[in-house]
Amino acid sequence: MRPLATQAAAPADEAELEQFASGLRRRYSDDEILAELKACAERIGRSPTMREFVRDRRTRVHPQTVIEHFGSWNAAKRQVGLAPRRFATRDELLDHLRALGEELGRIPTTRDLRERRAAVPSKSLYWHTFGSLSNALREAGFDVPLGEERLERAVEQGARVARRLRRLPRFADWAQASRRDPKLFTEWQVYRLFGAKRGAWARFQYAVRSRLLAEGVRVESDGRVKKSYPAVAAASAASRARQKRRSSGARTAGKSASVKVRSGSKASRRVTRPSTSASKQPSGTSRARKRTPA
Repeated sequence: MRPLATQAAAPADEAELEQFASGLRRRYSDDEILAELKACAERIGRSPTMREFVRDRRTRVHPQTVIEHFGSWNAAKRQVGLAPRRFATRDELLDHLRALGEELGRIPTTRDLRERRAAVPSKSLYWHTFGSLSNALREAGFDVPLGEERLERAVEQGARVARRLRRLPRFADWAQASRRDPKLFTEWQVYRLFGAKRGAWARFQYAVRSRLLAEGVRVESDGRVKKSYPAVAAASAASRARQKRRSSGARTAGKSASVKVRSGSKASRRVTRPSTSASKQPSGTSRARKRTPA
């Protein structure tokens, strides 16, 4: 028996179709979707892209559902306080930098952006929008040094680190120091400032050595730095000079006094010279012996 020919599907009513489809899929509230977004960001440690959101196996919502509820992916992320990573307006990027600067109390760095990936746009987005992070920081109102100012600051920081380490800092030394002190340039920033090619770090060390020598600090050929206290040495030298002047003045005054005594009269000499009559005067016992007959 031949199967009955299937009839062509009749066009469905749009309203009825929408009602049918809504009954098949689970309904999520806005709060549930935002909670899914936030949980995903906490798990991966940054603001998720749609691809990362799909790859997260613990996520129950599809990105398309998020878009249907909030109009766009980034609009949903803004609702939960997550920064758009690939698409953000220029003003939004600047506002993020200003807010981060207020939180830190200083100029934000690349490391700060990397450590706050869940709430702050990526460095690459700033580079794509402004050409560099420095340009974005200047446009946000931060006082970012240019060219020679950055070189001068790097050398000044290098001299300070060298004094603490008692040697010219190596690349690994600087990486460790910059992790402890966020105000320092990173090791890669210093590397780029001095040419970003082979020998760049040696040029930086040479500049630091020249600065230390100019400040009176001794630097050995192997890079060891001899601790010195130029301020203390200067004060000590000044103190020795004052003592020398005082002692010289005292000797001069003594010589002039002795000249006056020698050039005076016999009476003045008698006054200045110690009297010897008491020592020559015989004692009472000796006088009595002289008067007693033998």
